[in-house]
Amino acid sequence: MIVIISNEQSDLSVDTSQIEKIATQVVKEEGITSNEVYIYLVDTLTICQLHKDYFEDPTPTDCISFPMDLDEGSEYAVLGEVFVCPKTAIRYANEHQMDPYEETTLYIVHGLLHLMGYDDIQDHDRQEMRMAEKRHMDKLRKSGLILVS
Repeated sequence: MIVIISNEQSDLSVDTSQIEKIATQVVKEEGITSNEVYIYLVDTLTICQLHKDYFEDPTPTDCISFPMDLDEGSEYAVLGEVFVCPKTAIRYANEHQMDPYEETTLYIVHGLLHLMGYDDIQDHDRQEMRMAEKRHMDKLRKSGLILVS
C-alpha cells in the first residue's frame, strides 16, 4: 500500500516514515486491501476550515476522514484521506498530562478506522471504535511504532 503523507504544520516535529509504518500496520491488521491512503498533518486553521466546510462546525477537531473506495470490487482502491491536527493533540495532551506524540498517533489510528467503516456517533459504534483504537494502539506500542520526537 502506498501511504502519501503531507506534513503541512509546524507544531509537532514528526518523522513521516513512522506515519507510513503506522498506517500500513493498522490497515493490514484490519484485513483491508487498499492501494493508497493519504494522510495530511495540518494546522489549526486548516482543520477548522475543513470542519466548517464539511460539517458546518468551525471549531478545532482532532481529525477528519474522507473515505473513498470502500468497495472491494475496485481494481485499484484508494482508501481515502485523513486530516490530523497535531496542535489539537498537543493541547489535549497538555491538559491531561499525556504525550502529544501518542495522542497524534491515536488521531491517525482513529482517522484510518473511520476510512475502514468504523463510526463513533452511536454509543454501540463508539464502543467498537474505542476497542479497535485500543487494540491498534497496544499493537503499535509493542511494535515500537508510536510517533516519537
